[in-house]
Amino acid sequence: MAMDWLGSIVSINCGDSLGVYQGRVSAVDQVSQTISLTRPFHNGVKCLVPEVTFRAGDITELKILEIPGPGDNQQVGDLHQTELGPSGVGYQMSISQNGTGKVVKKPASSSSAPQSIPKRTDVKSQDVAISPQQQQCSKSYVDRHMESLSQSKSFRRRHNSWSSSSRHPNQATPKKSGLKNGQMKNKDDECFGDDIEELPDTDFDFEGNLALFDKAAVFEEIDTYERRSGSRSRGVPNERPARYRHDENILESEPIVYRRITVPHSVSKEFCTDSGLVVPSVSYELHKKLLSVAEKHGLTLERRLEMTGVCASQMALTLLGGPNRLNPKNVHQRPTVALLCGPHVKGAQGISCGRHLANHDVQVILFLPNFVKMLESITNELSLFSKTQGQQVSSLRDLPASPVDLVINCLDCPENAFLRDQPWYKAAVAWANQNRAPVLSIDPPVHEVEQGIDAKWSLALGLPLPLGEHAGRVYLCDIGIPQQVFQEVGINYHSPFGCKFVIPLHSA
Repeated sequence: MAMDWLGSIVSINCGDSLGVYQGRVSAVDQVSQTISLTRPFHNGVKCLVPEVTFRAGDITELKILEIPGPGDNQQVGDLHQTELGPSGVGYQMSISQNGTGKVVKKPASSSSAPQSIPKRTDVKSQDVAISPQQQQCSKSYVDRHMESLSQSKSFRRRHNSWSSSSRHPNQATPKKSGLKNGQMKNKDDECFGDDIEELPDTDFDFEGNLALFDKAAVFEEIDTYERRSGSRSRGVPNERPARYRHDENILESEPIVYRRITVPHSVSKEFCTDSGLVVPSVSYELHKKLLSVAEKHGLTLERRLEMTGVCASQMALTLLGGPNRLNPKNVHQRPTVALLCGPHVKGAQGISCGRHLANHDVQVILFLPNFVKMLESITNELSLFSKTQGQQVSSLRDLPASPVDLVINCLDCPENAFLRDQPWYKAAVAWANQNRAPVLSIDPPVHEVEQGIDAKWSLALGLPLPLGEHAGRVYLCDIGIPQQVFQEVGINYHSPFGCKFVIPLHSA
């Protein structure tokens, strides 16, 4: 009779201390009054051992969940999930202490409905032999079983948050050990031997799931909640505080006036700075008058030459590479600059620039033709230049044949236009064009005819002249002319330089 119940799925209640076990009946021993379940579940969680055995004295209640059909008694395969609702019918067996029992067929109520057995379709078997003496359902056995159960992967996944918060920082995680056919389990089996049916069959649809999230509605709800609760102090949700850049003033001020410089005559050409300020050009006569009035008020020619030399040398050092090239680690790469100067004030400006470049460890070659009589300003500048490591030549044959790093052009002067017909001037222009080095012109004049040397950069003094395309990119330097001097010549002037002494100009 006992063999007829083999293969049945039963639920065994062992009381509050041991809990409820579910599984398929694999053996019934009438002599020792024991019943064995294969692939058991304890309180809805799969046990680590493949088989457990119960004594009749420990069983409080036994329910038969499923009776196998004809020919299924020998089948001890996978467990099938059996769902019994309030209207389901089960088999309840009351077992006394002497081992005798009686099967009673009765409807199962919702309070005493057996727990559902999860469906397992592809579970690996663990052939672990446990003797009946090792399977005694005592309190110590249950404690050991729950301890091993807490080490399982399934238990760690279900209680990950609990274990991570309750585990002591110094407590080491116990190593998982298992036996398979009396030998240690393979490391791969320990790592990858988990149940694979718990993995989803299809990939997670990130795009579809993200489309379900209405970001605008969520933020609108948050704004509404903050406004009603009084946690927001900046007003209605749609209002946003103004955002400013690092170079913008957060305080309200008057509108910016971009045209701060006005000249008394009609302007033929206008420039603008990087900040948008308009800088008008002036005629050569007005520029000459401005320098003359400044010299009368104390801005002498020597001061102007020194200021022009400092600004021009600073711009030249930047064009030569600045700190990336002019540093003690690059002494073998000293830049070479060729200065082409004429016998006039503009040539003296170039000599002043060459002196400052030589003081900054730049190899300077100064070309100045020989004249019987030189201007006093040129003589003074040459005297200072001779005290540097710069080289002065008067013949174009002494200029380097190889390309130099930079050519500074100070040959032209509108008051000495006849110099353009001199042989040395034409030879200097031919050398500069053949050298193919970039050219910087200092205070270039305005000529109706095309210049012999096309400059890449041009440096204007105080206010720019209406320079053409031959001047290249125009820069403006501050030579220290006071504001009242501008007003005296009829120019309404407000400095466009800001924190710099040399600024770039763009065609407006």
